[in-house]
Amino acid sequence: MNIAIVGSGYVGLVSGACFAETGVDVTCVDIDAEKIARLQQGIIPIYEPGLDELVRRNFEAGRLHFTTDLASCLDNVELVFSAVGTPPDEDGSADLRYVFDVARTFGRNIKKYTILVTKSTVPVGTAARVRRLIEQELRERGAEVPFEVASNPEFLKEGAAIKDFMSPDRVVVGVESERARKVMERLYRPFMLNNFRVCFMDIPSAEMTKYAANAMLATRISFMNDIANLCELVGADVDMVRKGIGTDARIGSKFLYAGCGYGGSCFPKDVKALAHTGREHGYTMRVIEAVEEVNERQKSVLFHKIERLVGGVAGKTVALWGLAFKPETDDMREAPALTIIDRLLAAGATVRVFDPVAMNECRRRIGDRVVYCRDMYDAADGADAAALVTEWKQFRTPSWSSIRRLMRGDIIVDGRNIFDRHELEQEGFRLESIGK
Repeated sequence: MNIAIVGSGYVGLVSGACFAETGVDVTCVDIDAEKIARLQQGIIPIYEPGLDELVRRNFEAGRLHFTTDLASCLDNVELVFSAVGTPPDEDGSADLRYVFDVARTFGRNIKKYTILVTKSTVPVGTAARVRRLIEQELRERGAEVPFEVASNPEFLKEGAAIKDFMSPDRVVVGVESERARKVMERLYRPFMLNNFRVCFMDIPSAEMTKYAANAMLATRISFMNDIANLCELVGADVDMVRKGIGTDARIGSKFLYAGCGYGGSCFPKDVKALAHTGREHGYTMRVIEAVEEVNERQKSVLFHKIERLVGGVAGKTVALWGLAFKPETDDMREAPALTIIDRLLAAGATVRVFDPVAMNECRRRIGDRVVYCRDMYDAADGADAAALVTEWKQFRTPSWSSIRRLMRGDIIVDGRNIFDRHELEQEGFRLESIGK
């Protein structure tokens, strides 16, 4: 089976490599010629555990190809996946210009029955707009070529994307015909052999499922952060509360961890886009808008704690452990660290930072406004306070005695609730957590 995937970013590259691993012949397409050239040399543009080896193996086996020209491969493929970016516009809506560019190129060049499958996260109704664009291009060509559109949203977790793709808990596919369904079944047959669920549905429902899933997870995070903030005021421990409600089978224990807010490429923009879709249809998504409001406020919680504990941060030095929005990725899109850094610098602090993989990404985003350090110990050197922002495993059990000798102050702010209070107090630290 031959397919093309347009967009060689996080979703497109992971999807392409994983499909190739099952024996599919995959051509990854991207307009960035430099990125394509680097991929052909085995240089991966993103950090994702195991991805470099997966790409290399399938590229060398001849199952994974890279090009900048979608038109050149359309004659040989049955499916084209659109996995281009849909960044948020200023009003929170999804910017669909790249999705529509793919549709136009598809319409200008197809010569046989081909399915265009949207894998990017797009608002409900996008597939219908894509269909109209393709039909318009075919009319302008004076061509009658059969085609279909479909929706196949991704549910990959950064840091565990390959496992999620190869062992999915479900695959959501929106189609309009039995013919398209059979093509998609053939593509996903290797995954169905292990009883993984492929949920076929209409296209608008598939588009909505992606947004609803991410909005639900974001809601659980913001809900627990709201509870955590109240716990601090009433003297409760959010970890005890989490365990108490997580044992209820109707609630479950996942995504109930309080912290300093969520970030990344999905939750922030999808929550905004879902709220915007509601407004477009004259409906206010009150819960969803509150989820976003709580999260934006939560990103400043660590700054306020540090400021209060050190008696004002002007002239003080603060160490930040972790920059990526979560462990096992270098992604800093909407990362809480960016908000914390901005607040600290604006208040006159010196900020020393370390992250195992996101240092280059941080430098690309904010330049040399902060001090980049070799490790968490170097970051703590001379600091009045240190804050855990991203819960990388290597931060979990450091030598606290060494850190105490390096730091000028004694404040540790735990933005992910992973440190042991008794252990730190024995070393002479004052620990502040979330919701305790």
